[in-house]
Amino acid sequence: MMIPTTTLNNGVTMPQLGFGVFQVSDLDDCEAAVTAALKAGYRLIDTATAYQNEEAVGRAIKKSGLKREDLFITSKLWVSDFTYERAQRGIDASLKRLGLDYMDLYLLHQPYGDTMGAWRALEEAYHAGKIRAIGVSNFYADQLKNLELTMTVQPAVNQIEVNPWYQQTDEVNFNQHEQVRVEAWAPFAEGKHDIFNQPTIQAIAEAHHKTTGQVILRWLLQRGITVIPKSVHPERMAENMAVFDFELSTSEMATLASLDKGVSQFFDHRDPVTIEQIFGASLKQLHE
Repeated sequence: MMIPTTTLNNGVTMPQLGFGVFQVSDLDDCEAAVTAALKAGYRLIDTATAYQNEEAVGRAIKKSGLKREDLFITSKLWVSDFTYERAQRGIDASLKRLGLDYMDLYLLHQPYGDTMGAWRALEEAYHAGKIRAIGVSNFYADQLKNLELTMTVQPAVNQIEVNPWYQQTDEVNFNQHEQVRVEAWAPFAEGKHDIFNQPTIQAIAEAHHKTTGQVILRWLLQRGITVIPKSVHPERMAENMAVFDFELSTSEMATLASLDKGVSQFFDHRDPVTIEQIFGASLKQLHE
C-alpha cells in the first residue's frame, strides 16, 4: 500500500507513517528489520548517530533495490557534536555510515550545548544539497522559537514524545501554528502502564475491529502528527501500516484525550541527565 504523505514547510514531501530503529542495537537485527520494513511498504526510515546503527540502515537501503528518490531517510546529530565544526563533520559521518549522497531529514537530537553553532552547520548542508530538510528533536516551544528567531532556515520538523500518556497538546499546537511538523517518538510509550491492554483504548479498537496499537497510531495521525513506530516483527510492521482504512470519531478522539497523564514516560522535565539512562552505557562512547 502507498502511505499518504504530508508537505513540510519547505515544500518537501514526507510520509505520514515511518519506521524507527531506536534500541535496535544489533547491526544484523537492524539490517533485517529495515529490510523487512521496506518490503512491507515503509519508505520513511528514522535512525540517529546515537542509535549506532546507521551503517545497518545503509546496508538495508543498498540491498533493497529501491530508487533513492522513493525513500525518506532521517538521522540525527548527537549533542557531543553540537558545535559548528563538529556538526559539519557529524553530518558527513552520518552520510558516510548510511552510504548516501544526501539525507531527506536531519535533526538536532536534543536542545543542549551549542545548538546555534550546530544549526548553522545544518543550514549550510541544507543549502549544499546534503540534506533536503532540517529540524530538531525534543525541543520545547521556547527553545524552538529561540532557534527560529536566530537562524535563517526554519525547522521543518520537531520530533517529540507523544503518546496517550503524554499528549503534549500545547507543544503540538505551538509547533503546528509555527508550521513545524510534529513527529511522535515512542507512540506506544514502550508499553508502559500496560497500554496495549488499556480498557478504554481496547473498547475503541473493538468497535473498529482494530488493535489498540492501530487505534493509537490513528489517533496520532488524526492530530496531524507523523509517527514512527518500531517493531522487529514483520506481522506487527504490517499491522502498524493498516491504519488508513478507518477513522476515529470526534467523541473517540475526546475519550482518548482524557487519558493524558501529563508526564513524560522517559524524561524528568527538561533534565538532560536522564538521557544517559535511556541510551545506556553505549552512549558514553559518543563523548569520547
